[in-house]
Amino acid sequence: MRLSIVIPAHNEEQYIGECLDNICQNTIGDPRLLEIIVVDNASTDKTVEVASRRPGVSVIREDKKGVNYAREKGRVLARGDLVAFIDADTIISPTWLDVVYDSFTKDKEMVSLSGPTNLNNTSAIEDLAVETYWSMAVPAYRAIGYMAVGGNLIVKKEALEKIGGFNTNIAFYGDDADLARRLSKIGKVVFDKKLAVHTSDRRLRQEGVTKTLTNYIANYISVAVLKKPITKRYNDIR
Repeated sequence: MRLSIVIPAHNEEQYIGECLDNICQNTIGDPRLLEIIVVDNASTDKTVEVASRRPGVSVIREDKKGVNYAREKGRVLARGDLVAFIDADTIISPTWLDVVYDSFTKDKEMVSLSGPTNLNNTSAIEDLAVETYWSMAVPAYRAIGYMAVGGNLIVKKEALEKIGGFNTNIAFYGDDADLARRLSKIGKVVFDKKLAVHTSDRRLRQEGVTKTLTNYIANYISVAVLKKPITKRYNDIR
């Protein structure tokens, strides 16, 4: 098994360089990593310029605006047996790749692996709120049977092909829950707190703790119960 990493990026010149440098630092020379693909999703800033300066990084274009259009483009072009999807403001840990491979090697029935996204630059109270959110996520995952986090997600490519890839009719909220629901019909969908990454706090900073976490919780439950998200609009925060 070899891994492709796909990173959707719309106007991410502020973050994409650090994200790519971090990936290269933690995976350089590792034969398990096949490719790093940045999907430029109709950017109007220097995202392409910044990403293209990193050796070994492929930059492709998706003109249809929307993270799931970008993920789908990356999914189709990725050559790895496993395809990882992270966000442009994400930082992986030095053990992230080991956790991915150990998990898929040990559990042949697993088609998807995901883990938490912890936030940078948050206060003690915000940290507590986020930790409580992820602590609640574990029993919810066990009860419902599936969970995925779009910014920290690894899927077998053949499984993605079987379910028809990403649902581009879902703009934002509930998209990862919908993917996990569909994947759960063909294999095991695993959520593991050991596979944590760090990401920016920009959405929390602009929308607040309560609104941010409530939207994620409500749409996860809505997809599980109604098979569709309840929130149609979202802020494209940069």
